[in-house]
Formats: sequence, structure tokens, C-alpha cells
Amino acid sequence: MPDLIDTHAHLNHPRLTDNLDQVLAAAKAAGVGTIINIGYDLSSSHASVELAAIHPCIFAAVGFHPHWANDFSEANYISLKELAQRPEVVAIGEIGLDYFRDNSPREVQRTVFRRQLELVCELKMPVIVHTRDAIGDTVKILTEFGPFVAGGVMHCYSGSAEMVRDFLSLNLSISLGGPVTFKNARRAKEVAAAVPAERLLLETDCPYLAPHPHRGSTNHPAYLAIIAAEVAAIRNTDIDSLADQTSANARKLFNI
Repeated sequence: MPDLIDTHAHLNHPRLTDNLDQVLAAAKAAGVGTIINIGYDLSSSHASVELAAIHPCIFAAVGFHPHWANDFSEANYISLKELAQRPEVVAIGEIGLDYFRDNSPREVQRTVFRRQLELVCELKMPVIVHTRDAIGDTVKILTEFGPFVAGGVMHCYSGSAEMVRDFLSLNLSISLGGPVTFKNARRAKEVAAAVPAERLLLETDCPYLAPHPHRGSTNHPAYLAIIAAEVAAIRNTDIDSLADQTSANARKLFNI
């Protein structure tokens, strides 16, 4: 059985938390023994830490997703800084830019992204970056602060294989999720083949972005095995070797 780490999950979502014991049992049965649970605002970040305090297989990340950038304040920054120093917390995230939905004004997103990157640098913690339809501005802002001493990850990377080197130069790893299994995902498959082995991570982003053949349904940490099998096939390796490498990468990055 593979030894997999899901580096990006939203276990506090009602679709998962309402039957969390079953979700975690299914994950363990599929070889997923460790999960990084991601915050997206202050309340979800607190919830992520609380969940990690209860379950030894869960670690927390805390931060403000760009969708909630409008809710960010200096008071929240102080609270986030305190929360980030809890022993259950292994990264700041997810933070970044999202120009697809524009739930918060773009200038506000950029300001909040920079403010949280200041925290990343001050605390010397890994960063988990979200970017959608904003890769140019994302690279620009990351370059202002990087390379990142403690590293980080481009979560559910959707950029080109050519742009991977820009993120590697900032000491950021590349994480692949469910979209790499989609039939028409040529770009994601090119990225899966191109990322250096020591900089590759895997994730589900559950309950979102379920892999084929579950596309459109609720995603689960257990489905990471499907994603791993696809990436292993693309890289002409076996799933156990891929799991060993990506899990070693995750343990090193998040110090777990």
C-alpha cells in the first residue's frame, strides 16, 4: 500500500466534517495517512487548528484566501500571527490571488497577499499559494518576497510547464491534484512529467476537484490514490515509488 500525504484538504467543509471519522478511515485504507488541512479565513483557520489538535494525522495551515481578502484587517493579522505559532500549524495558507471570481477587489487581494507574505517571511514558515487567472501578478508579488527560506507550494498548479522554473527559483514546490486525471488536461500532464522529483507534491483540494472517474462529485482524501496513480503513469514510475518521493518531499517541506 502506498504511503501518501494529502497536502491540501478542506476537512472543515460540511460535506466532509459531518462524517469525518468515515472520511479519515477511508483515507487510511487508501494509504493516505497524513493530511494538511487548509484555512481560508480566520474562523476556518481556527477550526483547522482545532481539528489538528484532535487528530494526529491532521496538520493545519492558516491564512486568508483571496476570496475573503475583503474581511482581512490588522486585528485579523495579529490573530493570524498568534495562531500560526501553534504547534499544529505547519504553513501559512492558502493565500494568493484569484481573478477568476473576483470575490474581493483585485487591489485588496494584492494588498492582503503581500501582508501575509510579510508574515511568512517574519515567521520563516512555508507558504501555500493559490492563484487562478492571476499568474502574472502572482509571480510578480512572490518575486518581491522570495526566494522563500522555508519553501512553499503552488497548490493545485494550473500554469504551464515552462513557468514551473519561475516557481522553483523561488524555492516553491509544485502540487498536482484531481485535474491531472481529466481527459483533456494536456497542460497538467505536461507539468506532471516536467517537475523535478524532489519538488513534486500531491493533493486533493477536497471536497473540490474530484479526480476522474468521480469528477463532479464530492472529493475525498482517499481519492489521492487515484491522482497518484495517474501521476506515476505519466512519469513512468510505480505508485509506491511516487508516494515515497512525494511524501518525503511533504515531510521535509512541512517539517512533519
